[in-house]
Amino acid sequence: MPKSAIADDMAMIRAASELTRDLTAPSARIYWTDFLASTFIGYAGCAAAIFAPSAAWMLAAAFVAVLALYRAGSFIHELTHIRKNALPGFRLTWNILVGVPMLIPSFLYEGIHSLHHNRTKYGTADDPEYLPLALMKPWTVPLFVVAAAFAPLALLFRFAVLTPLSFAIPPLRRIVMERYSGLIINPMFRRRPPEGEFRRQWAWQEGGAWAWSTLLIVAGVLGWVPLRALLIFGAIASATLVLNQIRTLVAHLWENDGDVLTVTAQFLDSVNVPPPGVLPELWAPVGLRYHALHHLLPGVPYHALGEAHRRLKDALPTDSQYHAANYRSLPKLVINLVAGAARGGAAT
Repeated sequence: MPKSAIADDMAMIRAASELTRDLTAPSARIYWTDFLASTFIGYAGCAAAIFAPSAAWMLAAAFVAVLALYRAGSFIHELTHIRKNALPGFRLTWNILVGVPMLIPSFLYEGIHSLHHNRTKYGTADDPEYLPLALMKPWTVPLFVVAAAFAPLALLFRFAVLTPLSFAIPPLRRIVMERYSGLIINPMFRRRPPEGEFRRQWAWQEGGAWAWSTLLIVAGVLGWVPLRALLIFGAIASATLVLNQIRTLVAHLWENDGDVLTVTAQFLDSVNVPPPGVLPELWAPVGLRYHALHHLLPGVPYHALGEAHRRLKDALPTDSQYHAANYRSLPKLVINLVAGAARGGAAT
């Protein structure tokens, strides 16, 4: 059955709403503790890797740094969903400590991710975060991952070169804002100019990213910072983006070819990897292991998704559509995606 033919499971949708009404308030203590600890461990790992006395210690420290900074960076997803003023200062602090230094300021995601959750835009040409990867050529999947490895260089060029150049050349500014100002995977998507308060947020975040990226280049050219240190930091940043890209590969089944889907169909095109497995907490942190549930309940904060899943799993019968979105591991999901892409490529 094509995804567009799946009707809504109203019993599941009602249960999801009724059973989780008390889980919508974000805990400031959990958010701040988790984020700050992840950030501290991540940068401490970077420093340890740079000053490591041997290659083995460098790799071990870099591994810790990648996992910690990946977790800290994943809070960009929460920034798009938490209500305004629910966590005072969190957006500003996240951008200062992670967004700008890693060249992924939150304006690249805010205003983009909300379209992915729009019921009539999900999986269509208007969805900036969707491609029918399972229906495309087999080489699309590995290319999707390899491209992420070079993203730090692309981001460096975007902010250090295109930002000042685009202000000097107005037609280029329009192109940069439409095509190169969002963390997207749909190359046909075009972004609208920011308005109101978000325009001011965009301005200072882009200015900060320009200043930081320029400083990195100058520091490398003039020798203020050893090239080895810059390369290690760049490699760690690259690895976090590759890990996120692999996680993105299994966040959905990517089987919709542009049709408008029901809420249930969108849920079934998404993926939960619930306990008892522990590894998903590393490669899908900050609630991303419950990605299908998140699409069903986008207003529930990441730390409450586990409890929401337990309630729904226990309350809904075995024939509920809810259980069909739960999977066991990343390797099986990747294999399924590659196999689907192979079939899709063979059919075209």
